[in-house]
Amino acid sequence: MFANRATAEGTSAYAAHFTSMPGHFRAALGLGVSSIGIGTYLGEPDEETDRAYEAAIKAALLGGINLIDTAVNYRHQRSERAIGKALAELISGGKIRREEVIVATKGGYIAFDGSVPPNPRALFNDQYLKTAIIGPGDVVEGSHCIAPRYLEAMVETSLANLGLETIDIYYLHNPESQLASVDRAVFNARMRAAFEMLEQKVAQGKIGVYGTATWNGYRADPRDRGYLSLDELIRIAAEACGKDHHFKVVQLPYNLAMPEALAVSNQRVAGGQATMLQAAAAMGVAVCASASLLQGRLARGLPPIVGGALSGFHSDAQRSVQFVRSTPGVDVALVGMKSVEHVREILETAKTPPAPFESILKLFRKAEA
Repeated sequence: MFANRATAEGTSAYAAHFTSMPGHFRAALGLGVSSIGIGTYLGEPDEETDRAYEAAIKAALLGGINLIDTAVNYRHQRSERAIGKALAELISGGKIRREEVIVATKGGYIAFDGSVPPNPRALFNDQYLKTAIIGPGDVVEGSHCIAPRYLEAMVETSLANLGLETIDIYYLHNPESQLASVDRAVFNARMRAAFEMLEQKVAQGKIGVYGTATWNGYRADPRDRGYLSLDELIRIAAEACGKDHHFKVVQLPYNLAMPEALAVSNQRVAGGQATMLQAAAAMGVAVCASASLLQGRLARGLPPIVGGALSGFHSDAQRSVQFVRSTPGVDVALVGMKSVEHVREILETAKTPPAPFESILKLFRKAEA
């Protein structure tokens, strides 16, 4: 288990090694964070993919990416374990320091151990129900749970998988899934209980900060059942944990095909309406944008206007990442990468400064026309 966590000094020292990447590092969460992070969602739960991720993570960390994103359920815990192996090799070899790297993971979905078991129901009963880690009614949609005892177990599992004493960022994973089965009052009570438990883990030094990683919640219309209000969640955290709570970061999809975080004013700020990016900035919450390439669908075939607005790149993948990392209010553009070649291609993007906001606006003005 590697001690310590990402620090301002460590991440600043890391950034100093990459002077050929102007504007690539920015201040977020009191740290120096690379504008691109490596994600670990896709891929088969097999040894070949494990090795590919290990190599990609090492290439990313050595090449200028210091944020790694994962979840305990990704590839049945194998993605976390691949990260743990890559970190262990680089840290033990003196190639990086633990304090230079920001590790984010998530809990909320039922996680199997390496693969789907022959009898998932029996495993669930033995591992979670009989041990009272999960109680009756805690699981919704057949796979989602944010009960404190379950989340606490998942924090410990993630720490063991990653080989770390502290997780820098811990997300509640798609909490809006709960709203498919419970009403808003029950949901708010469950979020409050989850925040209280996560705050305890911060006090114990097992988590740095926490937040929510969502898919639809922050992009939805406020009238939708699954809508999430950042203002409301921040108020719940403050009521439960005090004004010095550690709800400090959110993750949501943002890309050329899903621009709602920038383009839709669906959040409340000081009695008015704001976009999600504006709301997060006003509340001092960092933003990690997921699905920068929309699982590869934005890596090719973009219309010519994108190349005109975001010039100087060799591929649509680079242009798509440039769009995300250049958007004001986005701290990190997450890109799922499980090959060294993909990491190298995306890292080329960081050698060009972020595009001016005017270049981003050109794309929206064309769409409106």
